[in-house]
Amino acid sequence: MGELRVRSALVTGANRGIGLGFVQHLLALPNPPEWVFAGCRDPKGQRAQELQKLASKHPNLVIVPLEVTDPASIKAAAASVGERLKGSGLNLLINNAGIVKANKLDNETLKDMAEVYMTNTTAPLLLSQALLPLLKKAAQGSPGSGMNCSKAAIVNISSNGGSIKEVYLWEGIQAVNYRCSKAALNMLTRCQSMGYREHGIFTVAFHPGWVQTDLGREGGAEPPLTVDASAAGMLKVLSKLSEKDSGSFRDWEGNVVAW
Repeated sequence: MGELRVRSALVTGANRGIGLGFVQHLLALPNPPEWVFAGCRDPKGQRAQELQKLASKHPNLVIVPLEVTDPASIKAAAASVGERLKGSGLNLLINNAGIVKANKLDNETLKDMAEVYMTNTTAPLLLSQALLPLLKKAAQGSPGSGMNCSKAAIVNISSNGGSIKEVYLWEGIQAVNYRCSKAALNMLTRCQSMGYREHGIFTVAFHPGWVQTDLGREGGAEPPLTVDASAAGMLKVLSKLSEKDSGSFRDWEGNVVAW
């Protein structure tokens, strides 16, 4: 399989960091999507300026107001995307929006656990449910047999911080809220791979690497990987994955990450 070819894609948390990187790389593909939907909390705000500039140059980029922790906002975004697609399905959903609270185990709080879990785990569940009819439509309308990321796919941006086997960088940043939410997101990915297989929808969890973003710098050190390298790497891996890989946990280079 060559490069990723999708007619439509939705990226959450698309105004900065890895989300913005995904949008930029999708638009730059030799065969870019007919529609790239960029979900962000405040499309007209200061933090979405880069996205606004991109949208002014690319008529196929649509900025969608989306607060991933608000079920009403999710419902409205799904309706807006469906309207724009005019009866065709959504090929690719990238659940990228995520947060972290850099707490230590001893000072972890109910409020932070609930907030991080809502954004990092529950929101991808609710978004996938809301967009399921469009993902099903894409799977049904795509030629060929088997599942792959060019037909219909849910991509959950996880982290090796959620690996129960490895518990990476514990000394650097404990962030129990984040680790637990990503471990739960990995299980959600497995559940989706089993529950949505009959609909022809592929699912995968990604560790994007330790990336130079606001979230990546929470531990206080400068991460080694650029947003550009991470987003490009993940899209390249997506183009190569096939049905047997659905429900797996990969990194931006395609390596299997330990659960």
